[in-house]
Amino acid sequence: MMQSVKKLFSHFLQMIGCSSTKALPRMVTRTGIGYDIHPLVFGRPLVLGGIRITHPQGKGLLGHSDADVLAHAIADALLGAAGKVDIGVYFPNTDASIQNISSLLILEKVSEIIAAEGGVIINIDATLIAEEPKIGPYVDLMRSSIAGALKIPVTAVGLKATTNEGLGAIGRGEGIAALATASVEMQYLCR
Repeated sequence: MMQSVKKLFSHFLQMIGCSSTKALPRMVTRTGIGYDIHPLVFGRPLVLGGIRITHPQGKGLLGHSDADVLAHAIADALLGAAGKVDIGVYFPNTDASIQNISSLLILEKVSEIIAAEGGVIINIDATLIAEEPKIGPYVDLMRSSIAGALKIPVTAVGLKATTNEGLGAIGRGEGIAALATASVEMQYLCR
């Protein structure tokens, strides 16, 4: 029985391009998920996907950086796909030197972290959840802004928006949330 298991495992290693006697690098596709939410407050700019947007009530998102929930969700999705920790470790809200920074800089840094490990961003898909403002008119600008920060084609960035149908804190207009998935090719070393 044990010989059969060893033979099957050896065959599997050969199928995926690995052997027990040498290490072979391969690229594997990995997926990550990100989520972020911030409260809406008066006296702050509203930035989504790196684009400054006018809120009908003059509100913006509260946070240590520019509070761009879309960029933050994308950053976490990318870091997750790369097997890394969340953006709070790389950009802690206790670091005064990064207060009010553009979240596009966070995306640039995350892209550099992935590239340093031999990774390649394949695509992003994200959804903004907000009662207002209407996001549709800004989608193309946001996609271009995100793609530029990540140095990927704009066609690799999917972006949608929806409401919360009046339900919960988002439905009452108290905040905005974003969900994102990311696919990344990462180098995998067979041993």
